[in-house]
Amino acid sequence: MEVQNHWKNVTQRPFRILSDCRKIYQFLLEIYERDWKNGVPAPFFEYAYASFSYWMDISYSYKNRIWEYDGEIVAFCFYENPVTDIYFCLKPGYEDLAFEMMTYADKHMPVNGSNIQPILFGGQDALMCAARQLGYRQKSEHWDMQYDFANELDYPLPKGFHFVNRQDMEKVSKCCFKGFDHEQSEGPWNHQYDQNNYQLSTAPHATPQLDVVIADEAEEYACYAGMWWTPENHLAYMEPLCTIPEYRHKGLASAALTEMYRRTKALGATHMTGGSDAFYKKIGYLSAVKWTFWEKQ
Repeated sequence: MEVQNHWKNVTQRPFRILSDCRKIYQFLLEIYERDWKNGVPAPFFEYAYASFSYWMDISYSYKNRIWEYDGEIVAFCFYENPVTDIYFCLKPGYEDLAFEMMTYADKHMPVNGSNIQPILFGGQDALMCAARQLGYRQKSEHWDMQYDFANELDYPLPKGFHFVNRQDMEKVSKCCFKGFDHEQSEGPWNHQYDQNNYQLSTAPHATPQLDVVIADEAEEYACYAGMWWTPENHLAYMEPLCTIPEYRHKGLASAALTEMYRRTKALGATHMTGGSDAFYKKIGYLSAVKWTFWEKQ
């Protein structure tokens, strides 16, 4: 490819959180592949940075790095949570930048008392080769699953529950607090995360109108599934998904994903993200994204 002949003219610069988030989002839309072989999808990044999530430490964001060719972004290296988890997004045709990207991460990304952990996806062969050259080795791997909309997802809503048409953000916050078991470490709900869910719902490309909320007969929110509809990639990016402890194993999550499938398929989605939990495989998800985790030998 022609771009490969000019890769030495690529320049690099620091990431600027107030001005580059939208540019990075667009870049990730352009290089997206369903197996993430070019890097994470755009909502993965925005969920962490553009919404200034409460679980993210953005104080090191200036260490994230952008590579540009003729004013266009062709590569991006960034951390997520924890700050030692490093991700690499690389436009096809610019694989010769892989060693430079990995070297930058090795020397400059935050270590916070420990070594960085490059996270590479199946198909990122050039970056894996560069990691080995710098003394890294793969220590573990797992597969995330996706649901292919060529297949029908059809799980009914259990009796005694109903979908909520207009969600109450305070109730969503409480559902997520309980659904992710924060009560075990932080005590009863006391509006700790009200602001955080509001921030996520107002992120530039958030689509809270497609979120799915299930309530019981007393209007207590029992299950919540968030949706970041990404029409450019026909991607239904589901994040997060939780059920409060007292209503688990009743089929609420399956019903929520079924409703999400119906809403987004009607808009043109071809696939929906999930996770690595056996629950997803049980309802028909298939392995799609191979995560590999690397450490310095």
